[in-house]
Amino acid sequence: MEFELTDEQRLIRSQIRELCSEFGDEYWREKDRRHEYPAEFFEAFADDGWCGISIPKEYGGQGYGVFEAAIVQQEIARSGAGMAGTSLTAHHTFSTEPLVAYGTEKHKQQYLPQIADGEVQVCTGVTEPNAGTDTSRIETFAERDGDEYVVNGQKIWTTKAQEADVIMLLTRTAPREDADRFDGMTLFFTEFDSEMDAIDASEIPKAGRGASASNEVWFDDFRIPVEDRIGEEGEGFKYLLEFANSERISIAACAVGIGQAAIEAAAGYASERVVFDAPIGSYQGVQHPLADSWAKLEMDELMVRKASWLYDNDEDCGAESNAVKLRASEDSIEACERAMRAHGGMGYAKEYDVERYWRETMINVIAPISNEMAKNYIGSHVLGMPKSY
Repeated sequence: MEFELTDEQRLIRSQIRELCSEFGDEYWREKDRRHEYPAEFFEAFADDGWCGISIPKEYGGQGYGVFEAAIVQQEIARSGAGMAGTSLTAHHTFSTEPLVAYGTEKHKQQYLPQIADGEVQVCTGVTEPNAGTDTSRIETFAERDGDEYVVNGQKIWTTKAQEADVIMLLTRTAPREDADRFDGMTLFFTEFDSEMDAIDASEIPKAGRGASASNEVWFDDFRIPVEDRIGEEGEGFKYLLEFANSERISIAACAVGIGQAAIEAAAGYASERVVFDAPIGSYQGVQHPLADSWAKLEMDELMVRKASWLYDNDEDCGAESNAVKLRASEDSIEACERAMRAHGGMGYAKEYDVERYWRETMINVIAPISNEMAKNYIGSHVLGMPKSY
């Protein structure tokens, strides 16, 4: 693999930086404070054609891979948008992958062109309060009724449920006790509106990402046409698992971007803030932690590139994807904490934004899987030790 970005990839990075420059820290600080959906940012992102970055060209997208999508996510996060900005765009990049791979031609034509041009927004319903990391224990059930499925159950942490027009939804279509624990789950890609009578959605108050709502969603006899099923009944988890590594890579790229934003902000502050007649950046107690975090994030960025290159070239990348999700998320939190300490008391003040970066990046050690689960994967699949769960 080449470590240098191609001219096209550098162009993508520069165009995203230019777009994001119109929406700086002040914009995202206010959206976070008000818990307000950043419609202006999404409209600009859509108008520039980025909603379809990984959707094939024949469906109106740009047809790029995870490598380019990770560049986009990292630059959005680095701009000051944090996870609030990347969560608005990630669903358009990654939630469409199962539909592209396993959907019928009619199904793809129905949704992908509108998603690519930003007319249709996507949310994902997988996680449930009684299942968490053990997806095999989801309880939301879809029962076949002629040409429809009738869905009842609950999802949690559904991002963009208030704005979404479609949902990628994982349900059970057979009881867990009647099959292997990962069989009997079915994936749908279907129309969704939080105002529907069969749907009840409510926002979950949370520490960070205030500009991007997370929701609990209840389904009460929610009807889905059979043609909105992705692939075969009972195979949904297998389809979803096939694209899990791209999500881990995306999270790592976001974490790197937030960490870089924090270190850049701290370095700038430390170069100007004078204490005891000298800029505090001249003191090694301030300078060295920031330099250490810069080096760690540089290594994480290279690992993102390696994992995404392997993914796009259909190579096994489970170890690399879990490893970079683990390391980038931890290094990002450390970088944000060090940035806050470098700001002293003002690091605790919202006007300097580093406390917001810390709140934004905290989710990355927990989702889409915890870092403990990433370590479990490495321990058993890479190091060959006995499985611990």
